Amino acid sequence: MVAVLIAACGGQQGLVDQNDGPGVAPLPADIPDAVPRWEPRSSYGNPESYRVNGKRYKTLDSAEGFVERGVASWYGTKFHGQRTSSGEPYDMYAMTAAHKSLPLPTYVRVTNLENGSTAVLRVNDRGPFHDNRIIDLSYTAATKLGIAQNGTGLVEVRAITPDSARDAGAAVPPPTPAPELFIQVGAFSSRGNAETLKSTLEGHQIAGVAIYDGTSNGSVIYRVRVGPLEDVESADYVYERLGSLGLGGYRLVID
Repeated sequence: MVAVLIAACGGQQGLVDQNDGPGVAPLPADIPDAVPRWEPRSSYGNPESYRVNGKRYKTLDSAEGFVERGVASWYGTKFHGQRTSSGEPYDMYAMTAAHKSLPLPTYVRVTNLENGSTAVLRVNDRGPFHDNRIIDLSYTAATKLGIAQNGTGLVEVRAITPDSARDAGAAVPPPTPAPELFIQVGAFSSRGNAETLKSTLEGHQIAGVAIYDGTSNGSVIYRVRVGPLEDVESADYVYERLGSLGLGGYRLVID
């Protein structure tokens, strides 16, 4: 299965791979969403965990209540027709997506936080295997969401069921005109610990480090973040810098 996971979409990050790209078949002016339906789980694509490129990923037992925000990428011609992690052939013209942990299949409503576009997709593949990406869209899905041209976009992913699909759109918060992008490096109950991490990062010439006060379960939390960052490329650069310092536990945050 690992070989299929890697072959399916592990190498695609937007348009970084010059061997990949958009299709030549014309797309309809109004691309229809996937239609959620009850389906049995893939017997092939839902191991308890799996390993790709030396990193282990855990498959969720359930998609109920799943919501996350982050960076979406897409994959196209290079993988068209190849076997996905669910065992189905990848169809770049279908409304599908790849995700590292959601059960296969799962239906999700994806919202582009930068332009407000939404799409309902069927998750039937694993990936993207990149620390700073949360979902890989089919070429057609990326086109509908306005992400295909740039290669990446800031999105919210919300799991839905056939029963909840009608109301899912109302549950998605309205997109902000200009969502702000941060890398959160740590969160502490002690401001002193937050200040220490901030000083460490600044000592390694990482710019834009700030401490943000907040609350969690009634307690004050001091979050150390880098940003706001200008774009996904800037976030990728910060990710690489933090990795080179041997730090762990950092994550992308969209406010």
